[in-house]
Amino acid sequence: VGMCAGYGLRSFTGTFFVFSDYMKPAIRLAALNSLPVLFVFSHDSIGVGEDGPTHQPVEHLAALRAMPGVNVVRPSDPFETAAVIENHFINADGPTILITSRQNLPVLQNSAMRSRNAVSQGAYTLNDESDPQITLVGTGSETHLCVEAAEILSKEHGIKVRVVSMMSLNNFLKLPKDDQQNILGRNNPVLSIEAASTYGWAAVADDSIGIDRFGTSAPAATIFENLNISTKEIVSRALKLVSK
Repeated sequence: VGMCAGYGLRSFTGTFFVFSDYMKPAIRLAALNSLPVLFVFSHDSIGVGEDGPTHQPVEHLAALRAMPGVNVVRPSDPFETAAVIENHFINADGPTILITSRQNLPVLQNSAMRSRNAVSQGAYTLNDESDPQITLVGTGSETHLCVEAAEILSKEHGIKVRVVSMMSLNNFLKLPKDDQQNILGRNNPVLSIEAASTYGWAAVADDSIGIDRFGTSAPAATIFENLNISTKEIVSRALKLVSK
C-alpha cells in the first residue's frame, strides 16, 4: 500500500485467504485512499482440507464485501481470473481483492467469450436459457457445480435452468434492479451456492447453500460432501424451490 501511495507503483500482494485477517488495516487504508492495490488471496475455502478449520476462511468473504471502496472478486476459472486482472489494471479506482481456490477447477463453457466484458457488472450468464424456471448462481470453485446441476435438472427432471457466474457480488449490487433481473431472470427463483457464509446472499437469492459454521479437518472432498457443498445438494434444493 505504501509503495502504491508513495511512488505510484501498481503493487500487488499474495497469501492464503485466511491471513487476510492480518491485512485488514492495509486493505482498509487502500480503500480509504482509493489506491489501486491488487490483493491476491488463494486457498479460499474449506478446500484447504487437511490444514483444518484454522486455515479455512468462512466469514472472510462477507466481511470484506462489507468494506466500503473494495471490490471483492471470486473468479471461477482461468479466463475469469485473467479478465479480473486486466480490468483491475485498466479501470481500478481502488483496491481489488482477487480470491482463488486451492483445488483445480474446470474451464467453463462460454467464460472465455463472456467474462472479459462482464467484470464491471459483476455477473454474467453461462448459458442461454431465456425462460428459466430457476437460476443457479455460483462463485469461484462452486460455479462448475451449478453447471453440473443444471445438466441433471434439465435431463432428468425437464427443468429449464439458467446458470450465472457471480464474479463480484459488490459490482452486481451496484447495477440497477432492471439490469440485475436481466441477468438473474424475472419470474423465477434464484439459488446461490458458495463455500462460505451465506450472509449477504439474501440480496439476490431466494435460497442459499453455504457454510454458516467453521470447517473441520479432513480431505477436501470429504468436507465438501459432508457440508453439502455439492451438485447433489444443489439439485435437491432447486427441486424444492421449483415445486413451491
